[in-house]
Amino acid sequence: MKNIEALIADGGDITLGAVYPIECAATAADGHNSVAMLVRRKGETLNALLKRLDKAIAKFYDDEETIDEINSI
Repeated sequence: MKNIEALIADGGDITLGAVYPIECAATAADGHNSVAMLVRRKGETLNALLKRLDKAIAKFYDDEETIDEINSI
């Protein structure tokens, strides 16, 4: 999960857990901006969620596009 590692090395962070009313979400921020906010899918493993987060971070690095599944519910 090289993109998560790069984000953290650059001073960013990720968070896993509940974001009311969502039972489980994964978020990433680069210190100034939200990079990705993903909602855990039914039956999705934490490992699969982290892999999706890593891909979402890559999309931000490549295209400066954020993915926000939390506020689109």
